[in-house]
Amino acid sequence: MEEQNIAFETNQGCFTYRVATIILKDDKLLMAKRKDYPCYYTVGGKVRINETSEEAIIREAYEETGIEFQIDKLLFIQERYFEIKGKHHHEIVFYYLMKEKFNIDLCCRSFTDQGPKESLHWLPIKSLDETYIIPEFFKTKLLGNIVSIEHIVSKE
Repeated sequence: MEEQNIAFETNQGCFTYRVATIILKDDKLLMAKRKDYPCYYTVGGKVRINETSEEAIIREAYEETGIEFQIDKLLFIQERYFEIKGKHHHEIVFYYLMKEKFNIDLCCRSFTDQGPKESLHWLPIKSLDETYIIPEFFKTKLLGNIVSIEHIVSKE
């Protein structure tokens, strides 16, 4: 039996516990994009019951890229509040800086585990402010020197 994701819905809204990657190479950030979705977003996904956030991010990074990564360090914890089609959402997201387990050319990867409907893209960090991305805070936070875990609350 497949483990259940830590996500649930109530009459007040939806809650999700997620993990996301920060994969950097040559001053570029690896992001994903669906053909039917207007913005770029992080590689990652939901944490499962009985799974640590560290186990989840290693699993999700591999599932979506086909490449084995290891954790460098936890950089951000985000409490994100947003609304989609009138439904309130509350997410807790752990953003991990990842590094390749083996030296592999990441640039040759173009699709996630979702096939051609979702693709991987290398976005120049210095141009993120010109691009529609989620999370928005990457536009400024990834340009600075991150010295400790930062807690971010976003009400969108």
